[in-house]
Formats: sequence, C-alpha cells, structure tokens
Amino acid sequence: MTTEPVEQKSVNAIRTLSMDAVQAANSGHPGTPMAMAPVAYTLWQNVMKYDAADPIWPNRDRFVLSIGHASMLLYSMLHLTKVKNVTEEYEVTDEPAVSLEAIRNFRQLESKCPGHPEYRWTSGVETTTGPLGQGVATAVGMALSGKWLGATYNRPDYTLFDYNVYAIAGDGCMMEGVSSEAASIAGHLKLSNLCVVYDNNSITIEGNTNLAFTEDVATRFTSYGWNVTRVADANDLAALQHAFDTFKATTDRPTLIIVDSHIAWGAPNKQDTHGAHGAPLGDEEIRLTKKFYGWPEDKSFYVPDEVYTHFEEGMGKRGKASRESWMALFEKYKAQFPEEATQLTLMQKRELPADFDRFLTPFEADSKGIPGRTASGKVLNNLAKAVPWVVGGSADLAPSTMTRLTDDTDFSADNYGGRNLHFGVREHAMASIMNGMALCKLRPFGSGFMVFSDYARPAIRLAALMEIPVVHVFTHDSISVGEDGPTHQPVEHMLSLRAIPGLITFRPADANEIVEMWRFVAQQRRSPVAMALSRQALPTLDRNRFASAAGVVKGAYVLYGEEADAPDVCFFSTGSEVALCIDAAAALEAAGHRVRVVSVPSWELFRRQLENYRDIVLTLKARVRIVVEEGATMGWNELVRNPDAIIGVDSFGESAPMNTLHQKYGFTKENLVNTATAILQQKNSAY
Repeated sequence: MTTEPVEQKSVNAIRTLSMDAVQAANSGHPGTPMAMAPVAYTLWQNVMKYDAADPIWPNRDRFVLSIGHASMLLYSMLHLTKVKNVTEEYEVTDEPAVSLEAIRNFRQLESKCPGHPEYRWTSGVETTTGPLGQGVATAVGMALSGKWLGATYNRPDYTLFDYNVYAIAGDGCMMEGVSSEAASIAGHLKLSNLCVVYDNNSITIEGNTNLAFTEDVATRFTSYGWNVTRVADANDLAALQHAFDTFKATTDRPTLIIVDSHIAWGAPNKQDTHGAHGAPLGDEEIRLTKKFYGWPEDKSFYVPDEVYTHFEEGMGKRGKASRESWMALFEKYKAQFPEEATQLTLMQKRELPADFDRFLTPFEADSKGIPGRTASGKVLNNLAKAVPWVVGGSADLAPSTMTRLTDDTDFSADNYGGRNLHFGVREHAMASIMNGMALCKLRPFGSGFMVFSDYARPAIRLAALMEIPVVHVFTHDSISVGEDGPTHQPVEHMLSLRAIPGLITFRPADANEIVEMWRFVAQQRRSPVAMALSRQALPTLDRNRFASAAGVVKGAYVLYGEEADAPDVCFFSTGSEVALCIDAAAALEAAGHRVRVVSVPSWELFRRQLENYRDIVLTLKARVRIVVEEGATMGWNELVRNPDAIIGVDSFGESAPMNTLHQKYGFTKENLVNTATAILQQKNSAY
C-alpha cells in the first residue's frame, strides 16, 4: 500500500468499504458513496458536532442522507467513527452501531445495514430515507425544531440548543416536489442552521439529467432565500471545508452547497434494474480501483488502523468535548431552571408530565352537539396547556381545522418560540417536516382536509415505518362535506390510511370520544396517528344513558344495548353515522326489536384486543348485523366478520347539499330501519 496522507486513506476507506459491501451483496449503489466520500469525510471529521459515544445527546448536529440509496456512505461513517448502539429505551451501549460484520452482510436479512437507512433499526441513522426528497424535507423539520428549542429553552449564559442539520441530496431529490416545498418554507423561515449539500453529478437511473432536468438549481434556491455556494470538485477537501465554514458564518438563511462530482460507474447487472450506477462494480473493476487508490488489491473490507485512530483523534475528541461541556452546562441549568430542565428530560424520553391530562375534561351532553373539528380544537388547546412541547399547525387551513393554539404565538423568522406553524399549502412538506420535528422529540401535529391526506401519504408512511408519534388531524371527513363535491369528499381515504401498517386511525363519534382519543394519542411514544373529524355538528351523547367514551382505547365498544348479547339488530358505525344508528335503533325498538349499537372509532386498536373481547363486541349472535360508514366498504367484511349489510360509499360522491347526499346514498334513519327490517323478514321467511 502506497504512503499517502491519512486524510486520503480515510476517504478511500469509505470508498472501498462501500464498493466491497455492494459487491458482496450483489446489490446496491456504489457510485454515489464513492463520489461523496470526501464530502462525508470533511463533514464528519472536521465540521460536525457529534459524539460517537453518545449519538443521541440533544445538541448534536444531525446528518441526513436524503439520497438513501447511497446508504453505504452513512454505514461506512458510522463504522469508521465507532458510533455506539442505542437501545429502545434510549440507553447507550458499548456495542458498535455498525460492525464490520454488519457491513459484510449489507442488504441481508437482519443486518444493521439494510438497503436504505432505517431509523430505530440502526443507531446513528437520524431518519429513514430512500424515497427521494424526503430527507431534505425532514431535515427542514429538524432545523425548525432546533430553532424552536433554542428560543424556548436557551437562557442567557445557557445555550443548550444551537445544533446544525446537514443533508446530502442528489438530482432526484431536487426533482421531487417535496424538497421544493420544504426548501421554500425553510428559506421563508430563514433556517440558518440548515445546510444541504447537493451532489450535482448529472446522472439518474435513465441516464444524463439532461433527459428531464435542465433548470438552474442555484437560481431556484437563491429565489427561495437560500445562500448558495459551489465546490467545483468533490475531491477538493480544502474547498469543501471553506464551503462549510461559509455555511457556519451565514446567520440569516439556510445554505445550499452545490458539489460537482463524477459518479463511479460499474457494469450493469442483470439482477439490478437500477442500471450502471446502481449495480456492483465487478471483481476486476474493484481490483483496478483499489490499485488506483494504492489499496491492497486482495483485501476486502479492509480498514487501516490509522484510519480508526484518525477519526478518534479528530471527530471523536471534538465530539466528546462538546458533549461533556453540554452535560456540565445542563447540570447547572437544572439547578437554575428546574421546571424547564424537567420538561427537556421528559421530552428526550418521549414521556409526559404526570398530570398531562388535567385539563381534558368531559363535554356535557347536548343533542345539538358540536362539530368534531371544533371539539378536537378545544381538547388540543387544553392538552397543549399541560405539554409545552406540543407544536404544530396546518396546511393553510387552521380556521377550518380548528387547530390554532389560541394562547400561543406564530412561529416565524422573527419569533422562533411560537407554537403555531404556518406550513402554507404544502401538505407533503408539512408531513415530512413533522417527521423531522418528532425525531427531535417535539410532539408535532399537522392538519388539513382529509381528502388531501393523499398529498401527505408518503411521509405518513415513513412516520409509521419509523414508529414516531406524529399526529395528523384531518377534518371534512366524508361526503357530508356536501357542495364542494367529489374533489373534496374523501371516500377511499379512511381505508387508505387504515392500510398503512403501524398507523393508528380514529374516526370519533362525539366530543367525548374525541377527549378520550386525544388522551390516548398524547401517550403514544412509537405510533403515528391520523384522526378523521367532522365538519358538521355531532350530538354529544349522554354517557349516563350510553357507555363510557373510555371504550375508545379499545378501538370498538358496545355503545348501547349492553344487556342484549343476542339482539335482533346490531349496528357498527364510526363518526357522524353513530348518531344516525342510535336514531335508527330507537325506531326499531319502538317496533319491538332489541337493538345494539357498536362504535368503532379505531380499527387498529380493536384488532389489538383479546379475541374474547372482540367476540363480545362483534355480537356474533345478533340476527342482523349492519355496518354504516360514509366511506369505502372494503375491509369491513373482514373486521366485522361478514355482516349482513354494509351501507357505505364506493363511488366518488357528488356536489350537492349534505342532506341531499344522505338521501341519495342511504344515510338516513329510514333507510337503516328499512334495511334492518327487510333482512329480518328475509331470515324469518327462511325459517
């Protein structure tokens, strides 16, 4: 092996680990990790404030690999810097986050080095990436959180939060709309703690970016209000360092560093349809590349000892000193500001104050009722009074979604301590930014019309994959939206959200179900939530007559008719249709029938219950079982075990007043009664 500066050896160690891992897996992307190795080296070794021995200390700098297909770049850094593993209970162990053995098993079952970086699975991975653009938008949420934490908890002589967020993005990230949405709001908010490195290599899967992407990215980001600088050669360590120094000196806007690179190319692999830059290089090309680097040609997964030592002497010592200084400062802070320190301690463990629900009082029974969105807004405000790190907003719809925190100010470039966020008409970026906020241990909520959950779905899916407690408040939850018509009437959306593994959905029936829903949601540490709320008023049920709303936490419960385990008719319903079922039950009882009504606010929570409980609630002995919900009918057969009828909506609705639509689609007391009666008569005649 030729003699060369340890800096270059370290860069080449990143490269060779990446190419060897991809070759061993016969799958993956070696090109970008090899091209971006000098950037990652400079950033981790000389720039970032990060202690590998404690990768979760609160004021660490964050690194986001938005180009998640280049995952070996991150895994190499986690290995070479000896980042420690962290347990699910936030305890740092002596085990490495990424061992050399894990890299040898890149992309294999149970390896800590999966194809794309996954939060929770691999310590040191700050967020799950892969879908391009998501990392950029999530990084915006992290930077926003840093500004909020600093404004809220820093005190004179106590700078607890001043971390920076670094993201590496590629051409695909720049093409995806979510990064544009997020970059726009980041510039508007002047998030000067955000630095995005754009790997400008002019290559995507189909070939040169000239096929579809010829815009001036620098001018675009300048128009967003970003500082833009350029490094003409990704291998120029001095120029990279200067660019990062420029970022740190920029205090009034985020920074985009455009780095021109030439991607490493390998022969296309018939098993990898990603083409040249997404395939192993091949044994011969790897041998020649290592020879060019002056690397042992016959060694795989080889790291010189001096490389490990180099990172320990650089980033390791600097990071340790930064963390120890911070911990000492926090000890003094605790003595002077005990309440704030307690909040921060709870926040880091995703815990709540013991009396977090002290303001969550029940609503009085009211036949006229209150819209679901209005009740939710009241409960949210009461929750926020007790949990100061509940922060959120809407996609330009707060007056409609009722999600404004009325006692708090707006978050802005002039007021980073505000708790009301204005995301603008940017549902996708909003959801991704919320993910970044949750990853920094805030409790974020975002809101919009339910039909626009389509725009947010990719980020909602990632929240579920990462198991982070973000809250999506969706209003205008059914065809009852009325005159706005099919474009604004969600039909398949509840079903679509229910299909996301790990996401808990709610469609509450009245104000007190909403109270219990929020009480449950606040306590979630690892589950994102999507709630569907009505625009129209829902009667607030008299809980002296009906079962306690506490049944919400079981996902489904017998609301009415508890004594009749074998009723003539049992209705299963959600949201606004529950009150309709109660009206129909009264009419059927007047005709001499025994009736039960089951409220089913959350499919996911109901599925978690013991089989015996589910059997009781499903009322399998009922002669007639009917589902009523203003949405797609798919899935109800499986959940309720083949009901006799499902009254739902499997078309796109129409533009008409709400009551007209109810008549057309059968959401009337008369139709429910007639349907139940007709089925009873059919079954009677069968005997």
